Amino acid sequence: MGKIVLSTNVTLDGVVQDPDGQEGFELGGWFHQFVGSGDLEAWTAAETEEAQGAEALLLGRRSYEWFASRTPSMADRVSSTWADSMNSLPKYVVSSTLDHPRWRNTTVLNGDAAKEISELKRKVDGQILVYGSYQLVRTLIDHNLADELRLVVFPVVLGTGLRLFGETCRRKPLRLVDTRRVGDGLVSHAYEFVSVNPV
Repeated sequence: MGKIVLSTNVTLDGVVQDPDGQEGFELGGWFHQFVGSGDLEAWTAAETEEAQGAEALLLGRRSYEWFASRTPSMADRVSSTWADSMNSLPKYVVSSTLDHPRWRNTTVLNGDAAKEISELKRKVDGQILVYGSYQLVRTLIDHNLADELRLVVFPVVLGTGLRLFGETCRRKPLRLVDTRRVGDGLVSHAYEFVSVNPV
């Protein structure tokens, strides 16, 4: 049985929008503005370990296209081990418009998202990693398909911007399973989603 792990970078006030500054958000680019060189090295090592521990990658279309346009040629700019892991993982993209995926090992899920992802969880034995894909993340949370949430918190408050959690159909309790420092200025938190029986 697969375990869906949501993994993302986030500001102290929960903003996930435009970390690399390429989406046109006025406060975008916070990833590189608020990460030190030692932090970046530690972050890359943690991301590499995470990717190596995954059995598959699950993405929404926009995040898929972002990674597909960069990761195959990232070996010279970031950890080549991370890029190699990402390139070799089986990839599943939820999209009704993507016809010809260009990243190798890609399967398009173009039917009922919740049903197809449930089937994917039954098929994959191990961690199914979700990066970015915030609309998909909300669907996974709303349908109780997410098993773990991993946040790397950056030391900045933006005050505005797209946040990871939008409106959900009900409360979502979580259990803290790990907290650790990443470099000198970042903190990683891992939470498990707690199943709640309806009253």
